[in-house]
Amino acid sequence: MPKVSVIIPTHNRAEFLRSAITSVLNQTFQNFEILIIDDASKDHTREVLSNFKDTRIKVIHNPVSKGDAGARNVGVMNSNCEYIAFLDDDDEWLPEKLKIQTCFLDECPSEVGGICTDRFTIKEIGRIPLYTSSPESNDLSKRNFITTSSILLRKECFEKHGLFDETIPFCSDFDMWIRISKTYSFKVIKMPLVKYYIRGNSLTFNHERIIRGMEILFKKHDDFFKKNPKEYGKEYLNLGIHYCCNGEMQKGRKAFSKAIRMSPFDIRNYFYLSLSLLGSERFEKLKKMKEKVFVQ
Repeated sequence: MPKVSVIIPTHNRAEFLRSAITSVLNQTFQNFEILIIDDASKDHTREVLSNFKDTRIKVIHNPVSKGDAGARNVGVMNSNCEYIAFLDDDDEWLPEKLKIQTCFLDECPSEVGGICTDRFTIKEIGRIPLYTSSPESNDLSKRNFITTSSILLRKECFEKHGLFDETIPFCSDFDMWIRISKTYSFKVIKMPLVKYYIRGNSLTFNHERIIRGMEILFKKHDDFFKKNPKEYGKEYLNLGIHYCCNGEMQKGRKAFSKAIRMSPFDIRNYFYLSLSLLGSERFEKLKKMKEKVFVQ
């Protein structure tokens, strides 16, 4: 039996999937299986998959799309390995990733549920990679420092805390890490071992799904986030921006006001609250102008 199940959910990303799979096959650690969950793709995903002949690759085709959380759950339920790793279909691993992580987790005490790494963030193909480091504190209430494509988890984490919440359209991974953190800790390897891509068709630009996901996440884990009001204020600031970009100005202003109460010394809260009074079109335009001038 292999030691690691590598779970790759994919949906209509055939042009990137080949590179993701190849990055796993090129690992210096080879004791793994690859579970590819084709989440009802309509493009040429099946053709791409047919070109891989490695017997360690197992493909499961969902008849209807289950979303990211649902597809990952199918992978978890079909894994019998000690460890589970996730790789998004448009990301890539550096060759030493699994070797370094498995050796690290093997040496960790049982209360350590998972190991994540730093990453290279790449905006669109061909751009210069930016090294994104994790924070010094491994406190999820301060920041979600876990990139899904970087995590290596003990299978028992899911046996104890259940599967990904399929009702959350965005941030279901963050919800999962919060639940796991109730009984396990996470360790971070301060090395960038993942290439994390931000693309124009990314979920990052789908305001409605982000809003719905954040609303559920805040309601579900309100007490958890309240442990760090300043950071919670930043989350409400982000929620307010998404509301306004989606044309929901009144909800945006309420979110900015809540952010101010939580973090009254963050000047960005007042800036965006003022901006929201100008209407959705001018809000979007001025926000883009600000992003071109200032590094956030």
